[in-house]
Amino acid sequence: EVVLLLLAIAVVVQGNGRGDGYCHHKRGPTARPHTVTITEFGAVGDGVTSNTLAFQNAVFYLRSFADKGGAQLYVPKGRWLTGSFNLTSHLTLFLDKDAVIVGNSCSNFCIQDCSISVGHDAIAVKSGWDKYGISFNRPSSNIHINNVHLQTSLGSALAFGSEMSGGISDVQVEQLYIHDSFTGIEFKTTRGRGGYIEDIIVSDVEMENVHEAFQITGHCGAHPDDQYDPDALPVIKQITIKDVVGTNISIAGTLSGIDHGPFTAICLANISLSVTSGASNSWICSNVSGFSESVVPQPCSDLTSNSSLSCFSLENFNALVDFQ
Repeated sequence: EVVLLLLAIAVVVQGNGRGDGYCHHKRGPTARPHTVTITEFGAVGDGVTSNTLAFQNAVFYLRSFADKGGAQLYVPKGRWLTGSFNLTSHLTLFLDKDAVIVGNSCSNFCIQDCSISVGHDAIAVKSGWDKYGISFNRPSSNIHINNVHLQTSLGSALAFGSEMSGGISDVQVEQLYIHDSFTGIEFKTTRGRGGYIEDIIVSDVEMENVHEAFQITGHCGAHPDDQYDPDALPVIKQITIKDVVGTNISIAGTLSGIDHGPFTAICLANISLSVTSGASNSWICSNVSGFSESVVPQPCSDLTSNSSLSCFSLENFNALVDFQ
C-alpha cells in the first residue's frame, strides 16, 4: 500500500517558465525507454537528508535523453526530503509503493497530466504546523493543478491542510478525475492552527464511486505539542467549487466550521451528484455561509445567499496572476 504522496508541496511539474503557476497543456505521461534511479545521484530516503541537489542533478542528466524517446526517474521506497525541482516534458517520475516525497510548505508551480493512486491523501497542499508554521511564514500560493486522475482508499483525492498555518491561497484546479476514493475534495484545519485557506477555485470535476464528495472541516488534525494557542483560529473563505458531476456518491458533503470562526464565502455552482444516501441526508452543515446555484441534491440553507459577489472566480484568479 502506498502511504502518502505530498506532490503538491514538493514538486514543480511542467511549469511554463513564467513563474505564474500555469501549466503547459500537453498529453499525459508515456512510457520512456531510459530509466535511472534517484539513489544513483546520491539521494537518501531517510526523511532527514536533503535530496534537492540529487533530484536536480538527476533531472538535468535525464534531459539529455529528450531526443532519444525521453527517460524515467525511479524513486524507490523511502521518505525523500527535497526542495523544488522541475519535471519537464520527455521525463516521467515513477514512485515505488511506500515512496513519499516531502518538502517545504512552495509557490508558483503546477501539477498536470498525471495519475496518482495512494492509500492516504493523493495531492495534499500544506504550509506549516501551528506556531511553527506561523513563525516560518512561508505560504503555499499561486498553484495550478490540471488534468490529474486521483484515487485513494483511505484519504482524500485532493486535500488542503490540515497543516496550513503559513497560509494557502490562489489555487486553481481543473480537469480533476476522482474514482474509488473515500473523500473527493477536502479542506481541513482545526482550532490553534491560525493561518488561512482562501481564494481557491476547483472546476471541471468528475467523480465516481466516492464515499463523500466534499468535506470542509475545522475539526481535523493533531498538534505537534501543547504549546499551541487555542485562540489562533484559522480562516477559510472564498472557496469556489463548480462544474462537478458525480456518480455513486454516498454523501454529498460535510461543511463544518469553527465556533466563533465560521467559514465564509463557500460557493458551489453547477454540481450534479448521484447520491445513494438520500437527498435529506446528503449535506451536513454548521458554522459556514456562502452561495449555491444549480446544485443537486440541494445543499444546506447555510449556502443560500442571494448574492455571488463574495465568491472567488476564475476572473479573480487571473487578475491575481497578472498582478503578481
